[in-house]
Amino acid sequence: MATPEGVAGARHMWPLYAAGFTTAFGAHGIAANLGQGDADLKNSILYLGLLLALYDGAEVILKPVFGVLSDRIGARPVLLGGLVAFAAASALYVLVRDPGWLWAARLGQGAAASAFSPAASALVARLNPRAKHGRAFGSYGFFKSIGYTAGPLLGGLLVWLGGLTLLFAVLTVLAVAVAGWALVAVPSVPPLPKARQTVVDLARRLGDGAFLKPVSALAAATAALSVGVGFLPVSGASAGLAPLVTGAMVSALAASAALVQPWAGRSLDSGRISMPSGLVAGLAVTATSLAAAALPGAAGLLPAAILIGIGTGLITPVAFASLAAATPPERIGQTMGAAELGRELGDAGGPLLVAAIAGALTLGWGYGVLAVLTLLLAAPVLSRRTRDRAPGTP
Repeated sequence: MATPEGVAGARHMWPLYAAGFTTAFGAHGIAANLGQGDADLKNSILYLGLLLALYDGAEVILKPVFGVLSDRIGARPVLLGGLVAFAAASALYVLVRDPGWLWAARLGQGAAASAFSPAASALVARLNPRAKHGRAFGSYGFFKSIGYTAGPLLGGLLVWLGGLTLLFAVLTVLAVAVAGWALVAVPSVPPLPKARQTVVDLARRLGDGAFLKPVSALAAATAALSVGVGFLPVSGASAGLAPLVTGAMVSALAASAALVQPWAGRSLDSGRISMPSGLVAGLAVTATSLAAAALPGAAGLLPAAILIGIGTGLITPVAFASLAAATPPERIGQTMGAAELGRELGDAGGPLLVAAIAGALTLGWGYGVLAVLTLLLAAPVLSRRTRDRAPGTP
């Protein structure tokens, strides 16, 4: 089932949105509830930490690999294979029902998500014309954000009803259903012929500003998002806020990120914002949000949560559309895999940086340093906008 590139309809896109939801729901739904699923996990912080790290570790290592494979054999087979593998890894724990096998199931899920996540992003790029990339990536990001939001809540409900076994069973069914849907609805987009690329060529392309600037913005946004989810509740508790209030802050963060992404994508496609201005605005809002979180007391925490979501929602579709625009179609999988690696590094590096500074000073200082680093990333993007406008400037 082949289709001309860039002319896919909405029915072709919905399974890709569902794949984005699946990887986000699987990541956060289990991570947020591992400690509730088995008494032994509560008593072994080291093992719990290992389980949490396995998923992200697999993604850091394998996403670029599967991105390249998508270019070589086509993104659709990698998407389908990854979803089937995710279902198999989830079913493993359902069948064995032994907490000792959680590491294998979690590692398998991470490896599988490393395949179908960049493949889905590559298909979003290739199945939509460049003029609609903003809208397409905005919608894709919206459904991923819904997965991140629903994961801890729905996952917690499933664990409460039937333990981790029920959660893994639901993920098995979800992955199988999305794979079947994609098999029927997602068209085949054959790999494109490409010139031979040396390691030096790859390093030069990935070191170019057209790649580094949007990926750096993605890493900064993901770092702020991870810090907000992890540390804003800590700041709220220290300020005397009830758990219900701190939970509402995190929900507000996720909701604002989800709602802003489609708007940002449509604005990019219509020309109301440009790629550089969208990234700069997103970085500025994100830096402001972290500065608000650094203020003493509780007054800045809810605005910080909402602004983190807005900044992330601005950056994500604009950055991915920028990457797609700057990448030859035959290398889109490689670029998306490498970009996802940048996001994963931000996801891990942001909390580590803030935690290290908080350990030496205070959590407010950690927010402040990350705010400064985020704002500094706007300068290279501004310089790019100046250069881009220079040829048409009298």
